[in-house]
Amino acid sequence: MANNIIFYFTDQQRWDTCGCFGQPLDITPNLDQLAREGVKFDNAFSPQPVCGPCRALFQTGKYPTETGCFRNNIMLPAGVKTLANYIEEAGYETAYIGKWHLASDGELEKKPTIDHTVTAIPRELRGGYTGYWRAADVLEFTSHGYDGYVFDENDNRIDFKGYRADCITDMALEFFDQYDGKKPFFMTISQIEPHHQNDRGHYEGPEGSKEKYKNFVLPHDLEMLQGNAAEEYPDYLGQCASLDKNLGRLVERLKKEGLYDNTVIIFASDHGSHFKTRNTDSHLNGYDDYKRTCHDGALHVPLVIAGGPYKGGAAVKELVSTESLPKTILALAGVDVGDAMIGENLLDVAEKKTDNRPNQVFAQISESRVGRCVRTPDYLYSVYAPGVNGGEAAASNTYADDFLYDLKVDPWQLNNVAADPAYVQVKADMRQRLLDWIEKAEGYRPTITD
Repeated sequence: MANNIIFYFTDQQRWDTCGCFGQPLDITPNLDQLAREGVKFDNAFSPQPVCGPCRALFQTGKYPTETGCFRNNIMLPAGVKTLANYIEEAGYETAYIGKWHLASDGELEKKPTIDHTVTAIPRELRGGYTGYWRAADVLEFTSHGYDGYVFDENDNRIDFKGYRADCITDMALEFFDQYDGKKPFFMTISQIEPHHQNDRGHYEGPEGSKEKYKNFVLPHDLEMLQGNAAEEYPDYLGQCASLDKNLGRLVERLKKEGLYDNTVIIFASDHGSHFKTRNTDSHLNGYDDYKRTCHDGALHVPLVIAGGPYKGGAAVKELVSTESLPKTILALAGVDVGDAMIGENLLDVAEKKTDNRPNQVFAQISESRVGRCVRTPDYLYSVYAPGVNGGEAAASNTYADDFLYDLKVDPWQLNNVAADPAYVQVKADMRQRLLDWIEKAEGYRPTITD
């Protein structure tokens, strides 16, 4: 039988929270074990550091500029063939648990608290998933760090008591109580941790996190640029540790059911968190900013794939984009979507079957500002659209330099050299690369000014 596939993804988790990517504290022992068994991607980057747009991309394999989901609170469009459509056609049973964030138009956002009625996601807005379903559209409006509710496939409200990441995992494990094994399964576990709880303005770790992780070491960018990380990091790490503990519970259950050896687990996050250290300039339009920038703090994410052909404890150093995950998941299911989805099959990268692939990634930003960036191993170049409100537009005909970093001497991106005469040639080269990406992704070639 074909491989079972589990996509376990977190929300707003930096790559450097994980031991296998350099975290000094013992936060992620279960992920670290998967990395030893499978393949870890040391340089994986988000193509869109905002929750809704990135999720729309994960479900469609298309850029937000194509689907129209360029900011939060835009529904997944009808008529786009989704990951769920393809994989169910290929004979898979599907299960989706957790945060969806692709079925509301912003009405919920206008209400400041979660103590109001939030309804089940209508079937036609579930992206083609017809199987097991335990989800809320905006999960932080139906729950806090502790306690809340989601809805099942029959629109019944399912209340839960306890730490949210544990309860979401409980619901994922309940899938196996009714799984008959006749078809391979594709399960998505979409955790909202370690996202901050918007209505309370804090990261909500399990009780005791502040004491347990008080000996945290801040990543150098957060240490230098301040923001609110010093206050929030113990809870943030507590959230990450909880996610990992629950990953371990999932692995344990797969082994108990005799499914582990035939299951591929993909662990990733939608984007990172820069803890209010970036986007402090006049280009911002008022968001509480933790992401929405092309700095590594927001774009560099953990990515580990283990099981099936992903084995041997390999570390991929090449730059990859998580825009490739839909195509990669479908390839595991035996489906070749060709040019119907963006990105590449990451197995080809892991097995070094991609001669002449450009070792660079591209990202779009379109919520707090409209911007684009290209990153190579040595440089990061980003542009923004002057005067364009990111909540109202997905793209612009005109961009201007935002920043250029020389990663060889400045890996933490602290010294912007976009206006440095010594980097005129580098900037010209990076600008051409970015224009090529925009043309390929969006079908036009804008103007970029100094």
